[in-house]
Amino acid sequence: MITSSKTKAPPPVILTEAATFIGIDYHKKYSVWHAVDAAGCDLGKGRIEHHSPHDFATLVKRWPNPRVVFEATMNWYWLYEVLERSMPAARIMLANPFKTRIIAEAQVKTDKIDARILALLLRAGLVSSVHIPCKETRLRKEVLRQRCFFVRQRTMLRNRIHRLLGAQHDLKLPQCSDLFGKRGMSFLEKLKLPTPAGLLLKQQLEMLKNVQARIKEDEAALAQMMSTTAAQQHVQSIPGMGPILAAVVVTEIDLISRFHSAQKLCGYIGLCPSTSSSGGKTYNGKLMRHCNKWLRWAFVEAAWVAMGCDSYFGDLYQKKRAAGKKANTAILCVARRMARITWQLLTEGREYQNIPPAQTAKPRRAAKPKQTFPSRSNCTLVGC
Repeated sequence: MITSSKTKAPPPVILTEAATFIGIDYHKKYSVWHAVDAAGCDLGKGRIEHHSPHDFATLVKRWPNPRVVFEATMNWYWLYEVLERSMPAARIMLANPFKTRIIAEAQVKTDKIDARILALLLRAGLVSSVHIPCKETRLRKEVLRQRCFFVRQRTMLRNRIHRLLGAQHDLKLPQCSDLFGKRGMSFLEKLKLPTPAGLLLKQQLEMLKNVQARIKEDEAALAQMMSTTAAQQHVQSIPGMGPILAAVVVTEIDLISRFHSAQKLCGYIGLCPSTSSSGGKTYNGKLMRHCNKWLRWAFVEAAWVAMGCDSYFGDLYQKKRAAGKKANTAILCVARRMARITWQLLTEGREYQNIPPAQTAKPRRAAKPKQTFPSRSNCTLVGC
């Protein structure tokens, strides 16, 4: 049997006070934990069922100076709030699962191994953490995202009703600006269509009313949960940003100090194309996948409105279109410009000012007099 004389070097240790590092592999119904000390030696491991949350308090009080890490998966709020009751929030770290590649790419992957790897990464200071908003911000996010979900459902129902009515070629619709307004809904409720179109129309109208009622309930809840802050007023001053979109932007960004530049914010939103550069050649690809999709949706929606109601953003859109960009690509350029402006406004704490560009064009130089030469016919050559 051939053995190698090479031994694996222990992971680097951050010199700090004696601490216990606990990695938790969080699941829907249970969690698996693994604890190591500052030297990397195993202290214990186990499993906690989620119907006994007091076991987490017992776990963190078992060793002095504990530090906990777990990945930002679905419903991570619950585990964070349970741990926050038993230990300082500064000692709880939320890991970015997309950057914990040692777990995602492992060939042997179990809950126990994942929990131990998280503990060792925390001990070595190699955990890529994500921002943890306060509880009030987390609750506002839930309500805002729920409202956005219902708005998408409403759009789907309206499209289905339009398709159903479009199949009735002999149907004459009323002359109104909004088919789903007061006059249009009155017409649709009295409309008689052949079977089964009549039944489908009735069901979709009932669902549409139900969804609209849920949207109003969420808006009433938002009015009670959040007041119009200075940051929201600054964002809402940008053309195309209404109260709901401004609330989404401010809530999802949370703290503008997290982003050191406007480019960092655009990357977080996902408005920058992916770039691959090698051998002196650079390729720009699609938009980045891992981003805050709610923020990207909000800025794209606002860009479509701003393009039609503001001359500055409208000229930017037309300039990109004239350069050969497609409509969706051009609107992304407008959304990216709005994101950069948002970072500037929130950083400086001021509202948007639509200032026309200064007349900085350089004066034209005086045209030089053209040098004239005598024509060939009038030219007298020596020796002729």
